[in-house]
Amino acid sequence: MDIEVLRNAGVATVRLSRPDKLNALTDEMKEQLTSLFPELAADSSVRVILLTGAGRGFCAGGDVSTMANFKPASAKARIRKAQQVVLNLANVEKPVIAAVRGPVAGIGWSLALACDLIVASETAKFHQSFAKIGLVPDGGAVFFLTQVLGPYRAKEMIYRARPVTAQEAHTLGLVNRVVADDALESTAEELARELASGPGFALGVTKRMFKTLQVPSLDNFLETEAWAQSLSLLTDDHEEGGRAFREKRKPDFTGQ
Repeated sequence: MDIEVLRNAGVATVRLSRPDKLNALTDEMKEQLTSLFPELAADSSVRVILLTGAGRGFCAGGDVSTMANFKPASAKARIRKAQQVVLNLANVEKPVIAAVRGPVAGIGWSLALACDLIVASETAKFHQSFAKIGLVPDGGAVFFLTQVLGPYRAKEMIYRARPVTAQEAHTLGLVNRVVADDALESTAEELARELASGPGFALGVTKRMFKTLQVPSLDNFLETEAWAQSLSLLTDDHEEGGRAFREKRKPDFTGQ
């Protein structure tokens, strides 16, 4: 199973389990997560969700083996399906904690940002590398990063496609805690149990209150993102970016 779910004492641990691929999301995994998060939201025995990854990385983004499979007629529909994973996660009216280590990239970072709290291992490295392959960030990354960083710092991070260490992420307010790698699970689980013992209804309503502060709404933003990404997928720059990625060289972009 590429997605593992363990329920224990009010905490549902959702583990991305494709460690040989750094838990890169396949289309099948996205479909599983899309249905899983509403299911956990409706389960009264689940008071907190803990999202993590197996092995040495949280999630390296989407599975690059599907990068060349987009067609003009289906691009936006496929993008919207991927976005629904993040939207369903963000809409869970229960505390959601991300426990991350190693690569946290692309939509993997978006999944973490859609959570309420992030506990990071000192090995975590965050990355929005879309500019290197001629695409725009997906999964609401622009939305989430701007909410935390403001537009200027978010733009620099995304335009330059530079990696962010766990410690820098903590300094910027992008994660709540940075812990030793071997303490990641225990720290995140302790936090999850603490929240699970709290007033679940009040925490859910409080989460809804935080959402009212988001302008524009995540739903509206994702529609713009889907339009931008579907256009970017059809450019010469994306074709060159994907080719350069596979050939492990610097892309030669033309702006077309």
